[in-house]
Amino acid sequence: MEQKHPINEVLNLTMERLKEMVDVNTVVGTPITTPDGVTVIPISRVSMGFASGGSDFSPKSLPANKNNCFGGGSGAGVTVTPVSFLIIRGDNVKMMPVEPVLGGPVERAIDMVPELVEKVSALLAKKGEEAAAPGADKAAKK
Repeated sequence: MEQKHPINEVLNLTMERLKEMVDVNTVVGTPITTPDGVTVIPISRVSMGFASGGSDFSPKSLPANKNNCFGGGSGAGVTVTPVSFLIIRGDNVKMMPVEPVLGGPVERAIDMVPELVEKVSALLAKKGEEAAAPGADKAAKK
């Protein structure tokens, strides 16, 4: 039969309090919907630190045994840092970082690819519509 030690109670209590402070909604926040239908979802980074310790000791007047006195403690810290926001407008999803993207021009160019693809697709669709209406070009030139 396993004997319970007071340090187990200290650890369990600390872990329960940490679970209360941080859950999945801390990392991926509650969506916010604006009146015009845009949904914004905050994304955060959560960092935790945890320490615990204790010691059994016997008073000078009593012999050392399993009923010795116990002294212990624990502590924890949590840091929540906003990282970015997901912005959803219709079928379009965009990630907006809170801080500028670190890195050189190549990293910045890679980050711009989705937006560039959207613009080129829209331009090609517009050119396709103009080509489908051959009389429209002649009327526009007059």
